[in-house]
Amino acid sequence: MCLAVPGRVLRTSEVDGAVMAEVDFGGVRKDVCLQYVPDATVGEYVIVHVGFAIQRLDEASARETLANFERLGLLEEEFGDGFELAARQRDSVEGAGR
Repeated sequence: MCLAVPGRVLRTSEVDGAVMAEVDFGGVRKDVCLQYVPDATVGEYVIVHVGFAIQRLDEASARETLANFERLGLLEEEFGDGFELAARQRDSVEGAGR
């Protein structure tokens, strides 16, 4: 299955004439093409499908969707073991800050 997954834009750049971004998917970072939403800015959430950001999404909806995908095991299917490791690291950092 190939999901459209929300992620937060960490930084943007231009690569060979294409608008690109580093996007964080709850701890897993991927390079994403922003050609369909070229005015997306750092800190915004975008929905990404097969390496392309296809629309913006508000933070609350993005977090809810990521939590639901994680609970259903869909993110592990999409991102593999890297997502599981990143989620554990995120949880240990958030737990230490409480």
